[in-house]
Amino acid sequence: MGCAGAAAALSTLPAVAKPQGDARILFREVRLVDGTGVPSRLADVIVQGDRIATIAPPSARSSNFRGRRIEGEGRILAPGFIDTHAHGDPLEQSFEPFLAMGVTTVVLGQDGSGPRVVGRSGPNRDLRSWMKAVETAGIDINVATLSSHGTLRRVVDIPDSVRRPDADGLQRMAAQLDAELRAGSYGLSYGLEYVPGIYSETAELTRLGQVVSRYGGVVMSHMRSEDDDIIDRSIEELIASSLPARPHISHLKVIYGKGEKRARQLLDFMAEKRRQGIDLTADAYPYLAGYTGVAILFPQWALPPTDYGKVLAERRQELRDYLGKRMIKRGGPGALLFGTKPYVGKTVEQAAAEAGMHFADFLVQIGPGAGAGAHFTMDEKLQDTLLLDPFVAIATDGAPGIRHPRSAGTYAKWIEEFVVKRRLLPMEEAIRKASGLPAHIMRFADRGVIKVGAKADLNLFDPAKIRARSTYADPGLLAEGFDLVMVNGVPAFEGGHRIGVAGRLLRATARSGGRKV
Repeated sequence: MGCAGAAAALSTLPAVAKPQGDARILFREVRLVDGTGVPSRLADVIVQGDRIATIAPPSARSSNFRGRRIEGEGRILAPGFIDTHAHGDPLEQSFEPFLAMGVTTVVLGQDGSGPRVVGRSGPNRDLRSWMKAVETAGIDINVATLSSHGTLRRVVDIPDSVRRPDADGLQRMAAQLDAELRAGSYGLSYGLEYVPGIYSETAELTRLGQVVSRYGGVVMSHMRSEDDDIIDRSIEELIASSLPARPHISHLKVIYGKGEKRARQLLDFMAEKRRQGIDLTADAYPYLAGYTGVAILFPQWALPPTDYGKVLAERRQELRDYLGKRMIKRGGPGALLFGTKPYVGKTVEQAAAEAGMHFADFLVQIGPGAGAGAHFTMDEKLQDTLLLDPFVAIATDGAPGIRHPRSAGTYAKWIEEFVVKRRLLPMEEAIRKASGLPAHIMRFADRGVIKVGAKADLNLFDPAKIRARSTYADPGLLAEGFDLVMVNGVPAFEGGHRIGVAGRLLRATARSGGRKV
């Protein structure tokens, strides 16, 4: 799960750059990797306004072109990357770190917690008011959104502690979800390891999945558990609560699992579901640490809205024992690196030592609301195998400002390490998993692939120069090597800097699973 952090305010963004109908740009003799997975080819590509106007073999006649000419010089022209799992709010933050690594579209509303116009009550709590605000603001990246299960609960005044909403509560949630889907939400997200999703039961989720299915939407879930021994059951729950809507696994990973063999077993399990006719997909990121709150270490009975003071008074030793065992199982106190104050940059082990405490006592003291950090809980061979599966898209689970390198490095690392250095897959497949596949998952009809008539979201780069510079110590360092990133026909990032703002709110088309802008 990503957490929004400090980032550039929108007031610092340049004015929105709207493409003119006669504005023309020629990409001359580029190596075209179109996002479908087919072999690359040399081509001349002409952009007019916000769309791709022409794709043709290189021609000497292009010397007569009137407009801006960009020479390929051996570089790749690829679709803008589509991040199917991101966090943050473009009304409050710049997504420049995403643009710098080739991302032109992000999907928000993840993990059951969605954006809203904050600090207000009544209708402004509704996702629709946020969408209207985004639509009229200058945003630097394309944004699509899901409705969010936990936020739906809160909007219709179902307390977090309620495990089984009554019929009236379920109807209010379903009606709110229906309204948001009609307004252009692309589906629904669950956060079943977080409050309040952790308290929900399958019957509640199934009721909402049925609403999503009427709109051809997708149900994305941070599942009930990612632990090795029960992840299969978590996937079964996602499927059961989604159908007949499309189920999608957010940030696919296996906690405690190890090795390629275990990854193959899980992928075979998912493939069998697809053979049964279930359109099951997933996304993942190329890092071995997740990023989420320390609350994930705590048992349900110690989480909000439970009175934590009462827990300490009555069950302190039980809680200490639980946290000690869970932290050891998750790699020990050195495997959680804080990304929030006052312990930022320190592991639990280091922070506890400075406090002169055993790490379990330290966790009891700071409590489940103490912040977030990077949790190093994954196995490299297992995760690499999952990443390479053709039905797993590449996503960040990042946000502007969080202290995890994935928010500024995911797609650069994907190309630099998996394609150029380790040669684990061809460039065409790597680009498809970052563009065409996520476009298919979201049912974006005119983004994610380079074709005539598609929106001109484009990346121009030399693979040999791609560098993921962000680290856990300095996670905000921008990626290098993406020479030009175009959003809706407007150069948005060029020469290492954001230069234009042309992002748009994307809205799904009701009852079609498609989208409109």
